[in-house]
Amino acid sequence: MTMPESRERVLPEIVGRDTFDALVIRTDFSDDESWKAVVGELRRPWGPSGGFPAGVRVVDAPAWSGATADEVLAAVDQVEYLSVVFLADLHTMQSPVRALLALTTIWEDESDLDPVYYQELIESPEPRELRAAPTAVHDIHVNLTLGNMGFAEFAAAASTEPDHVLRPL
Repeated sequence: MTMPESRERVLPEIVGRDTFDALVIRTDFSDDESWKAVVGELRRPWGPSGGFPAGVRVVDAPAWSGATADEVLAAVDQVEYLSVVFLADLHTMQSPVRALLALTTIWEDESDLDPVYYQELIESPEPRELRAAPTAVHDIHVNLTLGNMGFAEFAAAASTEPDHVLRPL
């Protein structure tokens, strides 16, 4: 009996991950040159005048090929201090700006919510994802980790861009 594919998708690469390292999982293996460019951009210093070293943990394992957003979120569910995960998917490889898919890992526990607030949440759910240029990954990850900004703020900023891709703040 073979195990379901999603169980083979484990994250041994993040053991010992620094809290301030962004987690990027490659789910598309169609274009190695685009992938190398994405990784190169992710590893560049960031922030004002490039003053901060890039902290990124890249998962580049074929077992993740074709993984969906839901599968990735299920796999990272127990990772402590992780508020966002980034996917390098087919869109990333084909996008001129190599826009990664950013997925929030923080969900509202609906079991104890006030019924009125719960209805508002159903009618206007918080954004779950956005597209971000590799140069914006560190801004998003660090600000979410520190609690300086919420995911919805980043999603709103991305939605104002003509291509809906967030770039560095």
